[in-house]
Amino acid sequence: MMQLLCASSVLLLVLVCGSTSAFYSPSDAVVELTPSNFDREVVQDDAIWVVEFYAPWCGHCQTLVPEYKKLAKALKGVIKVGSVNADEHNELSGKYGVRGFPTIKIFGANKRTPTDYSGQRTANAIAEAALAEAKKKVQAAFGGGSGGSSGGGSSSNSRGDVIELTEDNFDKLVLNSDDIWLVEFFAPWCGHCKNLEPEWAKAAKELKGKVKLGALDATAHQTKAAEYNVRGYPTIKFFPAGSKRSSDAQEYDGGRTASDIISWASDKHVENVPAPELVEITDDSSFDSACEGKPLCVVSVLPHILDCNAKCRNKFLDTLRTLGDKFKQKQWGWAWSEGGQQPALEESLEVGGFGYPAMAVVNFKKMKFSVLKGSFSKDGINEFLRDISYGRGHTAPVRGAKKPTITSVDAWDGKDGQLPTEEDIDLSDIDLDDDVKDEL
Repeated sequence: MMQLLCASSVLLLVLVCGSTSAFYSPSDAVVELTPSNFDREVVQDDAIWVVEFYAPWCGHCQTLVPEYKKLAKALKGVIKVGSVNADEHNELSGKYGVRGFPTIKIFGANKRTPTDYSGQRTANAIAEAALAEAKKKVQAAFGGGSGGSSGGGSSSNSRGDVIELTEDNFDKLVLNSDDIWLVEFFAPWCGHCKNLEPEWAKAAKELKGKVKLGALDATAHQTKAAEYNVRGYPTIKFFPAGSKRSSDAQEYDGGRTASDIISWASDKHVENVPAPELVEITDDSSFDSACEGKPLCVVSVLPHILDCNAKCRNKFLDTLRTLGDKFKQKQWGWAWSEGGQQPALEESLEVGGFGYPAMAVVNFKKMKFSVLKGSFSKDGINEFLRDISYGRGHTAPVRGAKKPTITSVDAWDGKDGQLPTEEDIDLSDIDLDDDVKDEL
C-alpha cells in the first residue's frame, strides 16, 4: 500500500512538473523565447515575428497549442513564430504590458512597438494578421506606406517629425545641441502613451524649426530613463537651448493635446529666442543686415546728436531694445539712423519732416510702410507695434516702390556731439564773396 502511495505521489509530481514545462518543442517550429535571447532573436532581427505570451496553467493557452503549432509550420521560412512562458519570465511579459493569457503580439517593422493581435485564435486568422504586417513593411520599403506599427507607442515612422531617441544617440542629439527639446519617455504597452502619440506627432510637425520633439522607449532604454528619474509613462522632459547637462532637464507641466504642447513649447521658444540686434544704418550692408529677409523692419530716425546728447540718445536706444525684446518672437528687423543722415530713406518712408524722433515699420517685400503717429515712448511705440502685429493701422506704398539709396556715414562713437571749431571749417568749401573771405 505504501509503495502504491509513493508511486502515485511520484506520478502526480511528474504530472505537475510536466504541466509547467514549455508547450512547444523545437520540432514544432515555435522558438522558445527568454530574457536572454529575446532582443537578439526578435528585436534585433529584421524578420516579422509572432509571439505568444502564455501561462502553463491557462486553459485558453492549452486550447491554442494545436493552432499555434499549425501556424508556425505554415509560416516557416516566411514569418517567425515564438512563445514566452510568462510564468517563468514575467519581466518580459511586464515589459510588453501583458495583462492576460494568451496574449499574442506581432513584432513588425518597428520592434519597439509591437501590434496586439485581438482576432480569432485560429492559425489562419493569425497568419493573415502577420502577413498584413509584412505587407506594411514591404510598402514602407518602397515608400508607399507607413512602416510603423498600428499598435501605438512612439514609432518614428508613424510619427513623422518626432525623432526616435536611444541610449546611443540621446546625448549627441539632445544634450550636445543648441536646440530646444521636448522628450517623451514612453512604454509600448502604455495606454496613455498611445493616446498621446497622434497629439505628439501633430505638435512636432507644427513646432518644426522651433522646438524638437523626441521620444525614447523607456522599457528598451532603462538606463537612460533611470538617469532622468522616470517613474511613470508618459513622462515628458524639457531641455532648454544651448549646450546642456542632464541636470538641466525640466518637468513638462502642460496639457497633452497638440494645442497644449504647441502653446507650452512656443512660450519656451520665445524665452530662448535672443533679442534682435538694433543696427545703426551706416551703409548698404548694415541696412541689409537689419532688414533684408525680415517680415517687417522697424526703422527709427533719432534727433541729431547736437539736439539730443549721448544720454538722451541712449535713452531712446534702450527703449527700442526693450521693445525689440518684447516683440522678438515676430523676428522683425530693427534699425536706426540719425536725423538727416539718410535723406532718401526718410523721404521714401515720409518721416523726419514733422520732427525727430520718428518711426516707420516697413514691409520691403510688399513695399509698404506704416508711420508712428503717436508718442515716441515705450507705451506709444508698444501700442503702435501691437496694432501692426494684428494687421491694423494705415499703410502706404514706399516711394519709388524700391529700396531707397543708403548713404555711407560714420557710425556714432557713443559720445556727445561737438560743435565745429574755426580750424574745422574749410572756407574753400563755402561759396562766399572774396571780400567776406578776406574779412574772415
